[in-house]
Amino acid sequence: MKYTFPSRRTAVTSTGGMVASSQYLATQAGVSILQQGGNAVDAAVATAAALNVVEPMMTGLGGDLFALVYLHKSGELKALNASGRAPYAASLEKMRSLGFQAMPLTGIHTVTIPGTLDGWCTLLESCGTMKLEQVLSPAIALAEKGYPVTEITALRWQEFQSKLEANVAAARTYLLGERTPETGEIFVQPDLASTMKKLARGGRDVFYRGEIAEAIVTCSQKLGGMIAMEDLRGHTSTWVTPISTSYRGYEVYECPPNGQGLVTLLALNILESYDLKSMGHNSAEYLHLLLEAMKLAFADADRYVADPDFVSIPLNQLLDKKYAEGRRSMIQGDRVLQEVTAGIPDREGDTVYLTATDRDGNSISLINSLYNGFGSGVVVEGTGICLQNRGALFSLEKDHPNCIAPHKRPYHTIIPAMAFKDGRLFLTFGVMGGFMQPQGQLQVLLNIIDFSMDVQTALDAPRCRYIQAGNECVFEPGIVDEVLQALAEKGHRAGRLDDPYGQQFGGGQIIMVHPDNEALIAGSDPRKDGCAMGTW
Repeated sequence: MKYTFPSRRTAVTSTGGMVASSQYLATQAGVSILQQGGNAVDAAVATAAALNVVEPMMTGLGGDLFALVYLHKSGELKALNASGRAPYAASLEKMRSLGFQAMPLTGIHTVTIPGTLDGWCTLLESCGTMKLEQVLSPAIALAEKGYPVTEITALRWQEFQSKLEANVAAARTYLLGERTPETGEIFVQPDLASTMKKLARGGRDVFYRGEIAEAIVTCSQKLGGMIAMEDLRGHTSTWVTPISTSYRGYEVYECPPNGQGLVTLLALNILESYDLKSMGHNSAEYLHLLLEAMKLAFADADRYVADPDFVSIPLNQLLDKKYAEGRRSMIQGDRVLQEVTAGIPDREGDTVYLTATDRDGNSISLINSLYNGFGSGVVVEGTGICLQNRGALFSLEKDHPNCIAPHKRPYHTIIPAMAFKDGRLFLTFGVMGGFMQPQGQLQVLLNIIDFSMDVQTALDAPRCRYIQAGNECVFEPGIVDEVLQALAEKGHRAGRLDDPYGQQFGGGQIIMVHPDNEALIAGSDPRKDGCAMGTW
């Protein structure tokens, strides 16, 4: 069974608050918090917690979080890095001694310290108005009473059945006997409900110093992992300065490395000098430039995106428009670039997505993720917590900037974003989906800014994806065969997928602030089970 792309949705409007997420029950959870008087940050944490329950393969307490927070009254824009670090015992030498020549994709050795819970707590304490107990209440109810599994979630669940079967606790927690839940079937998660109740009462200490921490360490030790109590006790989230670039009069903001938001900004800088609108949306000429810009941006990301506590990253120089000129000059209109390496800038020193806005104009753009479906495939017995596999993005090459090291953060794909116009918030948005995220962000932004699409149309529009392997790229239906043929003649290995509406093309959410009256206009990606919903 394959998912059939639904008919076009319409944008949602509101003069009060707004929440947009990839699952309708999670959106309702966030809206309920707004209706109780909570602000955008309170609503976002409630939505993220609910997504842990209703999309368990995508996100959860065992994952990580990045967020951009805009505080309307002060005009402050803040970025939170709540990603986890490698255990203190992790090292290149240790991984080599275990027989690994490259980082595995699953298993306990891909697990970095979960940052989600500390991220939720940090957001609430710094920018929220409610207690953790209040915002976890909807998620606890969903886990305890159960919820009907939605179509796309059921299909995704089925894809990872063998992964769940490989871990006893994962199979017991997330399988119904020898199968995954079907569409419409009620799924109950008593272990996760119990864990969230403990967190609601005891907060972060339960997770990082108390019985949940002890359960994580026991799980790791049982599987031969390296996580120890000192790793959990030593975890902290980090407030960081957002990075940005201008594009046709808009200022686009991302979280800085170790996240890959830099990729979106580099590609925007490369494309800014082209008259994209005149080429026609999703024409061969347009898509060729977009794919080549992404190729150049990813090459830079592979070289420079890493934990800034371990390597020097020349962000100012990489984002300089003159640097973009040099990268742009490499693009040829009639054929692809065969060999692409990172540029060398002048130096002078240095995956669920949701968004919420409240009636006071505060906004948050947030991504909470396990990375691959059900992360590492390891579930902590008795807790309902599935541990992420972000450590898979470490390198085992000695001189690589992402080489694994003790207490180091890996390259991260999750990237929330915001855009401003004339100093005022214009968009809070994101497109989940691993390495599709900057590509999805780029295409959605160009749809809105260059092609004047409304937010829902911008999400609905068919997408392409650069695979980062040779010149391979794939396309959704709606991009016609003639365009693929023209791209193939330029050297692109253009193709389609067996399941064209699967996860390869991501899933986005957008809230736009009307420039004249500050009304909210939101869209939700039809590639997901979600929706946007407003209050009054």
